[in-house]
Amino acid sequence: MTPAALATLHQHLLSALSPPPDEVRRLFHGRGRCWPGLEHLTLDWLQGVLLVALFRQPEAEELNALEAMLLALTASPAWQQCGAHSLLLQHRYRQDNGAQWLLGEPLEGCVVVENGLRFQLDLGRFQNTGLFLDMRHGRRWVQEQAAGKRVLNLFAYTCGFSVAAIAGGAEQVVNLDMAKAALSRGRDNHRLNRHDLSRVSFLGHELFKSWSKVKKYAPYDLIIIDPPSFQKGSFVLTKDYQKILRRLPDLLGASGSVLACFNDPSIGPDFLIDGMASAAPDLRFAERLDNPPEFADISADSALKALVFTRQPPAEAAAP
Repeated sequence: MTPAALATLHQHLLSALSPPPDEVRRLFHGRGRCWPGLEHLTLDWLQGVLLVALFRQPEAEELNALEAMLLALTASPAWQQCGAHSLLLQHRYRQDNGAQWLLGEPLEGCVVVENGLRFQLDLGRFQNTGLFLDMRHGRRWVQEQAAGKRVLNLFAYTCGFSVAAIAGGAEQVVNLDMAKAALSRGRDNHRLNRHDLSRVSFLGHELFKSWSKVKKYAPYDLIIIDPPSFQKGSFVLTKDYQKILRRLPDLLGASGSVLACFNDPSIGPDFLIDGMASAAPDLRFAERLDNPPEFADISADSALKALVFTRQPPAEAAAP
């Protein structure tokens, strides 16, 4: 982080906060490698809280310069007028998360709005806040597609896709995640939006030991797969994704769709397109969803991959 790079970032933030977004949004995405010298830095607008995340340990002088720039930002007219009240610096390269409140008192929780829906975030306690902002278009797509459908949400985390599906009129959503605390936050997110929880199921299980539980609710009209790239002891992208794809024909309805996602920058979308063709050949690649513009990346193959596949119904027998 050179002085010139920090000056560029400062000007970018002044512009982004004048005025600020109406909803939760990433303001700066250095990890897309479009900003030389700032590749390990992101900044998110959490509607009053500015969350700054460092993904690589900086030199002491760099850290001091970054903090000074951020504090100077809080003294600017743009900051005063945008309604911001807190500044959180998160050292993501540390195992303890290293949350540092540079301005404002630590917050137990924070409610933000995306596409008109409300989500409860955790700030400073965990590596992630509870809502991955790069999946904004994916959640919007699910909301647009969900009317009257039965939805399976694998690796549900805090149930962002489920909230979007119910808001879009889904008949039923089944959420599966081995982290029961995350699913509990998912219930909170549904309650925040006054959803009918009788239409939502929460399965706190490890996927590869729970296929019978998942199949009990089948067939599904829409299946969402959004796993971590790596989760010690439970999921390795390159080894385990194919196991899920092989199960899809038994879970998906005759004209169902799949939204399959992953976010490993070292692997391109052909990993899924070719994998689906091999494991479930009656599911055809339909489209790749656009990523939000604020997540610009120097390489499309490195950015988030959110791919839609549709099941082709059997060809009708020719009339005699």
